[in-house]
Amino acid sequence: MIELEGVPELIDPVMVAAFEGWNDAGDAASTAVAHLDREWKGEVFAALDAEDYYDFQVNRPTVWLDGGVRKITWPTTRLSVVRIGGDKPRDLVLVRGIEPSMRWRSFCNEILGFAHELGVEMVVVLGALLGDTPHTRPVPVSGVTSDPDLARTMDLEETKYEGPTGIVGILQEACTHAGVPAVSLWAAVPHYVSQPPNPKATLALLNRLEDLIGLRIPLGELPEDARAWQLGVDQLAAEDSEVAEYVQTLEEARDTAELPEASGEAIAREFERYLRRRDPGPAQAPGGHATESGDSSYLRDPPSGRARPPKPSRPETGPGKGAPPAGGTASSGPPEPPEDSSDGSPDDPSED
Repeated sequence: MIELEGVPELIDPVMVAAFEGWNDAGDAASTAVAHLDREWKGEVFAALDAEDYYDFQVNRPTVWLDGGVRKITWPTTRLSVVRIGGDKPRDLVLVRGIEPSMRWRSFCNEILGFAHELGVEMVVVLGALLGDTPHTRPVPVSGVTSDPDLARTMDLEETKYEGPTGIVGILQEACTHAGVPAVSLWAAVPHYVSQPPNPKATLALLNRLEDLIGLRIPLGELPEDARAWQLGVDQLAAEDSEVAEYVQTLEEARDTAELPEASGEAIAREFERYLRRRDPGPAQAPGGHATESGDSSYLRDPPSGRARPPKPSRPETGPGKGAPPAGGTASSGPPEPPEDSSDGSPDDPSED
């Protein structure tokens, strides 16, 4: 039995989760949850036992000094709660951690135990994958679910993916089997510039989450960071003729595929978001206190303050981190990201 001392009764809570590692290209998903935690001053109320789920040779603990005293931070998954005020206040339960190295079933059961005790109405898991998408176009975000009714009522795609999966896919299936409505949001990160951070992909995930749960999310400096990131990649790509030609090919393919709907639902959705952000509305009161920033490091040029992303790698055609996911491009559906041998994975992952 999970005991949650000090956690007040929550209002219409939604659980939003993201995990570093295999499901988190460009750190886009984990940075999105860190942003929510920071902007709404999340209060950590629980942490999973690191001994149960992590291989410390894969995800090593870190040592740091606190007033001359050496302390250790262990890799784990933490849960925090934030309250969003306004006319219709509601709460978010934020789950942020690292993809576990082992005991995935027990890990998901523990997360679901918290969801049950807190009365969570829906679980949204964020992920990011590498795909054949140009950095100059809007980031594709796919919303998928295993629940046919949820797919119909929330205009989501019912997942048909088959193949290797990560903790995002496993947690979504665990929620479905437990009768908890669950959605996964996947952002496609350009595989030729996959190094973190990717503020443009993080911004796209937050915009899609905002539409899904009907909350106005404070974006802070993310829009400016996203513009600076794109300008930096533009400059670096222009210095390499092969990369520039490859990006142009991706642009042409993307524009051709999306031309029929360019003036339809996509524009209407952006216009609705614009109107929401123009409406000042009541102030959204944060709750709790900040416990950790979770801020992702971001390189800046000292004279201008502009972001400088790492130089994009040359396009690859073989498997690995620099290649698109096996089985198609990001625009063809929500495949899982290519396997990263640096992150732990279970011996017998279930199919997504």
